[in-house]
Amino acid sequence: MSSALARPVPDHLKHLPRPMLWALAARLKTLSLSAAPVLAGSLLAAQQGRWRGDVLAAALVASAAIQIATNLWNDAADAERGTDDEHRLGPPRMTANGLLEAPAVRRGALAMGGIAGLAGLWLVLVGGPAILILGLVSLALGYLYSMGPRPLSATPLGGGQVIGFFGIAAVAGTAFLHGGSLSPGLFAQGFFLGLPAAAVLLVNNHRDRSTDARAGRRTLAIVLGEGASRLLYGTFMLAATAGLAVLARPCAAGWAVFAALALVAGGLSWRMAQLAISPALNRLLAQTALFQMALVAGLALTRALCG
Repeated sequence: MSSALARPVPDHLKHLPRPMLWALAARLKTLSLSAAPVLAGSLLAAQQGRWRGDVLAAALVASAAIQIATNLWNDAADAERGTDDEHRLGPPRMTANGLLEAPAVRRGALAMGGIAGLAGLWLVLVGGPAILILGLVSLALGYLYSMGPRPLSATPLGGGQVIGFFGIAAVAGTAFLHGGSLSPGLFAQGFFLGLPAAAVLLVNNHRDRSTDARAGRRTLAIVLGEGASRLLYGTFMLAATAGLAVLARPCAAGWAVFAALALVAGGLSWRMAQLAISPALNRLLAQTALFQMALVAGLALTRALCG
């Protein structure tokens, strides 16, 4: 573990029970990022007359466990590399602040990978070898995102990984497991739904650009620079809304739903353009994650309104 603490540990964290510290390390507030594409894939399968409650439950557990494992690997790895130093603007990390031990956090990541594997066994029985490959690749990328000699989190490739697996693969894979047919339109909806997840990562890396640069990282936010990062965030958010609206083929009431979502996306994009690089971006990050879930709710509401 790095000898320097990420920041003085707030008193309320010092006295939290250990399960609460684990919940913070797991970053449970962002689990909507793994739930949203599973729900979207289930909704799209239902539109084809396909629905399986067991698939929905197992997919939600597996995707959440993979995300938590990824977060735990990241918590331990960034502390050991000294990335989470005293200048960090984001929420305190448990390992870097000495609240959890790195070996224990790594074991926790392995345990969550095991839970994902157990839930995935049922999904493999349903979906066959393709789902086995998808699950193994997802677990491997969750590990490689932070671990290994050249973690993906230190490169500009993180956003593409998020779109690929928190968007395209999760949406299409879930729909396939329900018995739905794969189509270009399904993959396109996965792509657009993955854009807000990529925007979450972009906000995170935009906020942490100074500490990341000092640690030798080359995230997309660092490569692009401040202005282009702000612009790309807005592009992700508005493109996600517009793309899903077109693919949903809504009636007039459905267009009204997406118009409201576009206003929210525009408001969040304006905040990204105006906010200084500061802890204030933490709230925008959470709001961006919730916006992805709002898009799924918009798809469901449009279907209900338009039939």
